[in-house]
Amino acid sequence: MPNFTAISGFYRPPKIRTLNKLGSRALLRFAHIIHIMITVISSTNRPESHTLKLSQYYQRKLKEAGEDAGLLSLTDLPPNVIQADMYKNAADDFKPIQDIITASDKFVFVVPEYNGSFPGVLKVLIDACKYPDSFFGKKAALVGLSSGKYGNIRGIDHLTGICHYINLHVLPMRIHIPAIDKEFDESGNLFKPDTVKFTDEQIRRFLSF
Repeated sequence: MPNFTAISGFYRPPKIRTLNKLGSRALLRFAHIIHIMITVISSTNRPESHTLKLSQYYQRKLKEAGEDAGLLSLTDLPPNVIQADMYKNAADDFKPIQDIITASDKFVFVVPEYNGSFPGVLKVLIDACKYPDSFFGKKAALVGLSSGKYGNIRGIDHLTGICHYINLHVLPMRIHIPAIDKEFDESGNLFKPDTVKFTDEQIRRFLSF
C-alpha cells in the first residue's frame, strides 16, 4: 500500500496532487482509495467531443481554485452497462464508476443537447447507479452546451427535474453555452469575455454551495 493518510474512512495522498495527474481511466482504478470531493461528468459517450473539452476546462478551473477535481467521461462506461438486470445487479465493470459516484460529494454535469434534451447515456448512468445512495443529499452544477443558439435550455430543465427527484441539490445558477464550436481558443480554453465571466461566477458560487 502506498503512503496514503486515512481521512474520514478514505485514503488521501499527503499532498493534494494525485487527482491532478489522473485521467478518467486512471481515476476509475483509484476511486476506491481516494475521496473525490468534486467530479466533473462529461455527459456524452461521443469521442473527442466539445463536451469533453468543456469538462476539461471546468476541471482545470476547479484545480486552479485549489479543488481536487476529478473527471469522468461517459466514453468510459462499460459496453455491458445496459442489461436486463441493471437495476438489481450492475455489471462488474460498472463498479469502478459506482465507486467514483459514491465517493463524490459534488458533481458538475457538462451536458450537450441531443434531440432537444440531454443524452440518453447520461440517464443510463443515473439509472445504473445505486438508488438512493449515489446522489441523495449531494450537490450539482449544471452546464448546458449546444452547436445551436440555445445552449441546451430544455435539456438542462429536464435534467433538473431528475435531480430534484433523486434529491440531488442543484445550484440555481445554470449555464447555457450556445455555438460551442466558436467558444474555445487553440489551447482549449474559453476566451469570450461574457462566457468566461459567467462560468467563473458559476464556479465561485458552486464552491460555496
